[in-house]
Amino acid sequence: MRTCSRCTYDETLPWITFDAGGVCNYCRTHDALDAQHPTGTEGGRRLVALVAEIKRAGRDKPYDCVLGVSGGCDSSYLLYWLKEMGLRPLAAHFDNTWNSAVASMNIRRMTEALNVDLYTYVVNNREYDDIYRAFFAAGVADIEAPTDIALATTQYLAAQKYGIKYIIEGHSFRTEGISPLGWLYMDGRYIKSVHARFGTRPMETFPNLTLMRQLRWMILGHLRRVRPLYNIDYQKDQAMALLQREFGWQWYGGHHLENRFTAFYHRYFMPLRFGIDTRHLGYAALVRSGQMSRDDALELLQVPPHENQNVHELVDLVKKRLGFDDETFARMMNLPKKTYRDYPTYKKTFERLRPLFWLMYKMEMAPQSFYMKYTRPDPA
Repeated sequence: MRTCSRCTYDETLPWITFDAGGVCNYCRTHDALDAQHPTGTEGGRRLVALVAEIKRAGRDKPYDCVLGVSGGCDSSYLLYWLKEMGLRPLAAHFDNTWNSAVASMNIRRMTEALNVDLYTYVVNNREYDDIYRAFFAAGVADIEAPTDIALATTQYLAAQKYGIKYIIEGHSFRTEGISPLGWLYMDGRYIKSVHARFGTRPMETFPNLTLMRQLRWMILGHLRRVRPLYNIDYQKDQAMALLQREFGWQWYGGHHLENRFTAFYHRYFMPLRFGIDTRHLGYAALVRSGQMSRDDALELLQVPPHENQNVHELVDLVKKRLGFDDETFARMMNLPKKTYRDYPTYKKTFERLRPLFWLMYKMEMAPQSFYMKYTRPDPA
């Protein structure tokens, strides 16, 4: 198995290539983003300008911006940073009813300590479990796509309700990386088509993001999506230590593990169903940004993600909530493997609208990662 000479990525990554020095194309993408989004003095200058713009846009309104929160480290730290910069954020949370107790407590502690209002959208749990069952039956890897779509919609709904013009995203390519398109795909039409084929209950409370809604909010609503962590010298270990010391925030054991179904997805479903170890994303990003040694990351990856004492509890919970007996669960885990290409999606529409999304990305109406991944044709 060929492995990148700089990070942890190997030949299991979709469409990976290596240069003469053995460095992968994902490392080169990281370097391009690093040059485009500096930290230090220049990053600080950009952040000061951004904060001033957000304050101007929020004048005479109850809030300056909306931030999606999960109880995780990145969004919790960013909520703290926004308050430190004198902004008035509204925290927005999509509750898919699978939150861990630690995540719920972290959200409560952070918002109460920082005096931040919380906008929560709660989906009907029976309806949401039906969506999960539908994605299992579809045979695809993208069973967490509904959560990501619903969180984005929740942010838009909160912004629309209070006239907010800035949506703050807690992503950092230096600590999280960018998920390859072959590992995760999501759009509103995809969710609707999978559920229409395999679901059994009406999809009434799920906050789906149709293309028309997305364009209306982005263009007519003049909403801007910004990622301050791109310009902050964000050290994850230091951020967690600060949150624990100042707010009693608690660590939940790993990246994206603050939600019980998400933990099942990363620790069990992806590695055993599709042979994908999503820990590569965070570890490789930390290695590239100098926050973890490559040797340490490779050593951590030697221990399979499903060899954890809590994984069996997660599997039992998924079976119970989704109504899968052992035989049904085993059958779902062994269905023929499909991808988003086997179902109706917006992918071809995104490709046709590539010039529009380029303009929207430049105007900060659409994330750069969306433009990079979703609007270009799939590699042959």
